[in-house]
Amino acid sequence: MDEKVFEISSKSVTMEVKDDRTGRVFRRELPLDYYENANFLRLRGENLDGSMSELVFFSARGLERGRDLTGRGAEHDGCGEHK
Repeated sequence: MDEKVFEISSKSVTMEVKDDRTGRVFRRELPLDYYENANFLRLRGENLDGSMSELVFFSARGLERGRDLTGRGAEHDGCGEHK
């Protein structure tokens, strides 16, 4: 059962927070679309007006790849196959 996982997705998120003042733990099921891979984590849901909104959190790897794609990355051959 050592199957590699390359992406994770879900139609809901369970958030758990511990209140700083009381120390109590609260859990909430949120209607957010969740998507994660090695490059980023994205949360997508509705605003108060019903329009879609999303938050994207890039990993260090994702930031480096984004810079490379836009020509702003370091001049190095990450895979060793380019001359």
